[in-house]
Amino acid sequence: MLLALRGATVRFGGRAVLDAVDLEVAEHEIVCVLGPSGSGKSTLLRAVAGLQPLDSGQVVLDGRDQAGVPAHRRGVGLMFQDHQLFPQRDVAGNVAFGLRMRSEPKPRQAERVQELLDLVGLPGAGRRAVAMLSGGEQQRVALARALAPSPRLLMLDEPLGQLDRSLRERLVVELRELFGRLGTTVLAVTHDQGEAFALADRVVVMRDGRIAQSGTPLDVWQRPADAFVARFLGFENVVEATVGTEAADTPWGKVPVPEGAPQGTRTLLVRPAGVRLVTADKGLRCTVAARTFRGTHVAVHLQPGDAPRLEAACALRAAPEVGDVVGVEFDAAEIVVLG
Repeated sequence: MLLALRGATVRFGGRAVLDAVDLEVAEHEIVCVLGPSGSGKSTLLRAVAGLQPLDSGQVVLDGRDQAGVPAHRRGVGLMFQDHQLFPQRDVAGNVAFGLRMRSEPKPRQAERVQELLDLVGLPGAGRRAVAMLSGGEQQRVALARALAPSPRLLMLDEPLGQLDRSLRERLVVELRELFGRLGTTVLAVTHDQGEAFALADRVVVMRDGRIAQSGTPLDVWQRPADAFVARFLGFENVVEATVGTEAADTPWGKVPVPEGAPQGTRTLLVRPAGVRLVTADKGLRCTVAARTFRGTHVAVHLQPGDAPRLEAACALRAAPEVGDVVGVEFDAAEIVVLG
């Protein structure tokens, strides 16, 4: 195990912003820590980097407790959201910074800079001024600078947060491929779930300084640990229910549940894909309250009388209009009884 946090705790003004966190990152693994603002994810990153001392617990790298080890001796790379490039240095000067700090010979510095600029898709850009670079190009230079000293662990703090969505979506695919080729071990934090799910081997969701759930992107998406995680991932159809052997009593009436679902008073998640629209004389009668275009489908927001709203995912050409009255049936395969 390359990195282990054991009971890592950080307090600000008596409040635990990192609360007895246990987390392991294996060599060559890409782990993304996801959570809303104030969940403790950036504090976790700073604690691993040595920029934030722990009040209790341990950060262990390569089997060695890092207590008292300053940031510049931990052998980790850190890339911030705002890139923090040196404006007085050209691209090559920025990329070579860590190599100069390690007193690498100048020929080796030049060789490594060229190698990394080729790697991040900026061949021949060494003499360019950083002020003349686009946001995406600055992000690539910052990444090359972080990779230059060959860190044991690369840490990314909202690395794509300042870029527009189309550029983020393209770069996250490139980063995934790059880290795979290099075998880089990565610990990244982000509030963007799409970014985390596209980049990570494992997603860690944080809430109030603690880990709410950890698992593969598919595991977390298919089976959120609780209502907080489900709602954070964007699922709106979450209600309290009484679960029986085949169905649950909910504010929307009887809803089928998967075979073997835990029974009793539970929290139920109905994925939008599990809300099927039928004619108004069948199922649960609802009025279409709103429609939201999502690119690949239309999110249809339904009002079933006095019950909580439901969100359904509809094909573009099949989505009803606002004010239409429809019926709703539920697909048990798209229903999750949350822990």
